[in-house]
Amino acid sequence: MTAPDFTEVADAVKVCPFKPLTSLVAAFEGVTITQVRSATIIATKALLIERTVCVDTFTVIRQKDSTCQVKLWHNTQVHKTALSLLLVLGLTGCTSSPEATSYTISQDDVTSISLSSEATFSVSRVVVLANGVAEIMNSLNARSILVGRDISSTEDALQNIPLVVSGHQIISEKVIALNPDLVIIDASSGPKSALDQIKAAGVKIVVVPESWTLNDIAIKVRAVGEAIGAKAQAELLVEQIQEKIKTTAVENTPRIAFLYLRGTSSIYLIGGPGSGADSLIQAIGAIDVGALNFKRPFNTLTAEALAVANPDVILVMSKGLESVGGISGLLKLPGVAQTNAGKSSRIIDVDDSLLLSFGPRTPSLVSALALAVTKAMA
Repeated sequence: MTAPDFTEVADAVKVCPFKPLTSLVAAFEGVTITQVRSATIIATKALLIERTVCVDTFTVIRQKDSTCQVKLWHNTQVHKTALSLLLVLGLTGCTSSPEATSYTISQDDVTSISLSSEATFSVSRVVVLANGVAEIMNSLNARSILVGRDISSTEDALQNIPLVVSGHQIISEKVIALNPDLVIIDASSGPKSALDQIKAAGVKIVVVPESWTLNDIAIKVRAVGEAIGAKAQAELLVEQIQEKIKTTAVENTPRIAFLYLRGTSSIYLIGGPGSGADSLIQAIGAIDVGALNFKRPFNTLTAEALAVANPDVILVMSKGLESVGGISGLLKLPGVAQTNAGKSSRIIDVDDSLLLSFGPRTPSLVSALALAVTKAMA
């Protein structure tokens, strides 16, 4: 139901707003006064809402009784004074209006698929510098040979494994000091100078493919299994992951936009085809409006781009959302508040290390994302 347009206040105005009031206009005897001197607003969050708006001698009270359910507004006092009150309110009508909150999917909301069977490996000391590979090794029951990791794998079980990076930058001295017999990287690992120093120290480096879709998970797991001499173990994990991945169709095919945000670095992007998020959105039966409207995996976020996309739901990483000042800061970015998602505060934020990890936690993430979208759209 759209926000009400009050053009006249009388004994009973048969309107029950379900969304925040954008304007309240009382016109009486053809005169309009736009200056507001004072206002008092009282609201309680319940099915039967008491709402009081007072401007001088003008008072309208939302009755806290069954009249709410039949969409009746009653005035206790209406003087023949024309008033105009422009309000931007976060108040609710018969049901709760959208608030500045998001639906969060944290690491605690998902589970990882892991093997308990013992395996032997061809290496004994492995440093992982590729996105999500430490998580895969943990699921392969190979944590015992993992001696160093990058920042992308943050599961609790890996917290005691030393970090050998500064941010996303490899520190070669830390890697070499761990005396590894294998370092696993991907195309994004760097800087190159650090990798060259590791090679010069005689350490074997294996490059595994990056994963940006659900189909890539099996390829990546097999590559890790081959690198550490555990092909059979990798096949078992692939089989279990594929059994658990369940694509689902959320109702009404909502339109979702993935925004990559790093406010501290002034980076504001909207995901397109190949962003990784498009595969997850497709898996829950929704539409990735970025993939639909843009050609590149990541595109500059502008008010015009959002106007074209006009998502019903906005998907972000949790730290990205935090970097722009939370929901209130996100809604201040150009064009966000004007989208269907912004108007209804339908924002879903997902743990940074989880959203695009494409590994053993992804099947659980797909289910959690479908549930969050369903709740947001309710």
